[in-house]
Amino acid sequence: MLLIPAIDLKDGQCVRLRQGDMDDVTVFSQDPVEVAERWADLGAQRLHLVDLNGAVDGRPRNEPVIREILAAMGDEVPVQIGGGIRDLDTIERYLDAGISYVIIGTAAVKSPGFVQDACGAFPGQIIVGLDAKDGRVATDGWSKLTKHSVNDLAKKFEDYGCEAIIYTDIGRDGMLSGVNIEATVRLAQHVRIPVIASGGITDMRDIDQLCAVQPDGVEGAILGRSIYEGTLDFELALKRAAELCP
Repeated sequence: MLLIPAIDLKDGQCVRLRQGDMDDVTVFSQDPVEVAERWADLGAQRLHLVDLNGAVDGRPRNEPVIREILAAMGDEVPVQIGGGIRDLDTIERYLDAGISYVIIGTAAVKSPGFVQDACGAFPGQIIVGLDAKDGRVATDGWSKLTKHSVNDLAKKFEDYGCEAIIYTDIGRDGMLSGVNIEATVRLAQHVRIPVIASGGITDMRDIDQLCAVQPDGVEGAILGRSIYEGTLDFELALKRAAELCP
């Protein structure tokens, strides 16, 4: 089970939002590089960066601090990034800078052909992020619910060649209300590629539940507010995951 600390970037700071609301922000650090180094020192095997300003503007907005984080991580810890990725040039620039995986979110739903082109141009490095509520995919910072089934879209992107799916339950993200195991497992059973859980992961009980469904294809989890507010000890979570689902 791959446990991935999230570093959400807004105006160069490390923050967390509640349910994607850019006006409901908690600032956890003004030094995201130090935060990245802390998680790496504790044993993180991958980091999850989100350019929140970029997600709103449709183009990267926190590149300077992203590049600083990449320089600090070097070749030791792979980094994945999402937020504001709308074209192949942006993907290429991030990969050239040292990003290991690029996450396509809203653009994947609005322009599926973009995902197909990206997977063809950068095989093994494209992850699709699907945000959903009650099985329906949301876009534009979760402000719009579409008619698309999350399972059907995930299957389409698997066929295009994406590396993994990040599934976020938007009703639970940032709320410390527990991970939606049932919906995550349904998605994982629908595709052959790995599914990474996101949203609502709160404490060690969630780690236990996630490890129990790893055989179903839930191979990782993104950890956010829980490890910043202390409801989940990241180092202990890594140890538990290593014991339960090595």
